[in-house]
Amino acid sequence: MIIDMTEVEAINSFSRLESLKEVYGLIWLLVPIFIPVLGITIGVLVIVWLERKISAGIQQRIGPEYAGPLGILQALADGTKLLFKEDLLPSRGDIRLFSIGPSIAVISILLSYSVIPFGYRLVLADLNIGVFLWISISSIAPIGLLMSGYGSNNKYSFLGGLRAAAQSISYEIPLTPCVLSISLLSNSSSTVDIVEAQSKYGFWGWNLWRQPIGFMVFLISSLAECERLPFDLPEAEEELVAGYQTEYSGIKFGLFYVASYLNLLVSSLFVTVLYLGGWKLSIPYIFIPGLFGINENEVMGVFGTTIGIFITLAKAYLFLFIPITTRWTLPRMRMDQLLNLGWKFLLPISLGNLLLTTSSQLLSL
Repeated sequence: MIIDMTEVEAINSFSRLESLKEVYGLIWLLVPIFIPVLGITIGVLVIVWLERKISAGIQQRIGPEYAGPLGILQALADGTKLLFKEDLLPSRGDIRLFSIGPSIAVISILLSYSVIPFGYRLVLADLNIGVFLWISISSIAPIGLLMSGYGSNNKYSFLGGLRAAAQSISYEIPLTPCVLSISLLSNSSSTVDIVEAQSKYGFWGWNLWRQPIGFMVFLISSLAECERLPFDLPEAEEELVAGYQTEYSGIKFGLFYVASYLNLLVSSLFVTVLYLGGWKLSIPYIFIPGLFGINENEVMGVFGTTIGIFITLAKAYLFLFIPITTRWTLPRMRMDQLLNLGWKFLLPISLGNLLLTTSSQLLSL
């Protein structure tokens, strides 16, 4: 039997081509997963650096300086150190709950990024219930904290987990009517539609001006959701050592650290989307390429996505100055004061705001 060598080479080249296509297909399948994760990771590192620098400025210190230029790699160095530290387990605790708790806290917050738009078509999932999906997913995180506190077999940890659950319930309820008021104004619960509704009237169309009461309630509730001062009762060091994370070390402790900053970034991005116009600049500006006879649509087709991402992140990081400066300005509340603020003040105010919004929408029909 005579085999033509040209046919063998053709078959081999075809098989190599098919294998390369499979590899490229696998790479393109993983790219949409790794790019958001990489972007979120960089965003968290920037937040940690910003908080340390701003906190140092408030306290007249220098802050991180030696790890990288201006100390920007300090958070990366801390994360690497935690990664190589020993992972200790409580001898009499529930090891499964102890190990699963940090993962649930991080994963539930990561899922919230799927409905945050950075442009008109730049969103992982443009759902009709986008904002309410965020609220429902974020309510899963305290379950992970409660599991961590219970699985640690430590009274301080268990009390911290109980406080986290009580605090989350107390402040998610006032937050929901604020989001519902925004949905009524925008006639949609999609995050993309909410941003588009604000862009109709430019800068004065932001929901910040149309819903000032809702914005204040949303701000306070989101600070409590993120467990930031003055609402960091679940990990109050004077009372509970470190709360639900007392028994944790190594990478599991690092996951709690990452989860708190992920939640802070999510809250800032949702404030940007719901109240600050999202990726729309919304202010008059001079279109520089137009002076040279270049069509605006051509340039926006090329740079529109990049500009949208930049504007969204700029608004979110500017808003982050509020929770960072609040941390070093206000003292920690007592647990009864925290619950009274949520149930006796914020909930009636948010319900009244929802009633006013509904009435105005009905009268405008």
